[in-house]
Amino acid sequence: MAEKLDMGPRLRAIAALVPEGCGCLADIGTDHGYIPVSLLLEERVGRAVAADIGALPLDHARRTAAQYGVKDNLDFRLGDGLAVLEPGEADVIVVAGMGGDAVTEILAAAPWSRAGPLLLLQPMSKAEVLRAWLPLNGYEVSHEELVQDKGVLYPILTVRGGGMPPASDAQAWGGFLLERDPLWGLYIADRLLRLRRAAAGLEKARDPSMAEKREKLLGVIAQLEEKEREWERANAAGH
Repeated sequence: MAEKLDMGPRLRAIAALVPEGCGCLADIGTDHGYIPVSLLLEERVGRAVAADIGALPLDHARRTAAQYGVKDNLDFRLGDGLAVLEPGEADVIVVAGMGGDAVTEILAAAPWSRAGPLLLLQPMSKAEVLRAWLPLNGYEVSHEELVQDKGVLYPILTVRGGGMPPASDAQAWGGFLLERDPLWGLYIADRLLRLRRAAAGLEKARDPSMAEKREKLLGVIAQLEEKEREWERANAAGH
């Protein structure tokens, strides 16, 4: 039996955020089941649920669990989002490896997720959609960090039910709590590059709605540029 599961930086960073003493972890969109299997191997969770909307990924997770000898403490559930769980069943719920819009749909379909569990959310894209949605729907972001994997930067959000002010455009795109993250300078530069490209693509648009969209993008760019300047001044002062 293999003793240690070697995961990439993104999955390792998510697993590291699961608190010690977790009774039950649920991994939604588990794919190969690496996160629950690794945490069971390290005895950091009592039991786990590996769930996926696809039968094939769930078969991959079963093979991973069998290979590492932890299948007795791991439930495999085929289904959509948090519908595979009973409210209160899991202490920690991981929703990772999908777009921010898909994450919001999963949470919206399970309003009970505001009442107790720790949520570890890792959007692969459209993080700005997720950040904008969370405060408006009864969730609070308590921690946020960045991880670089194969040259791509990914945010990971630690979330519970609670209250927080609505996200500004700059927060939706640049993060709530990332200014002290060592990768934030790279992340904000990447966000600005994407926004500038999108605005440039709309520069000659004649449709009023597209022109309005471009103006909104330019406003977001201006906010992020100001945050970037503040960050650069703070870091220069720190040196």
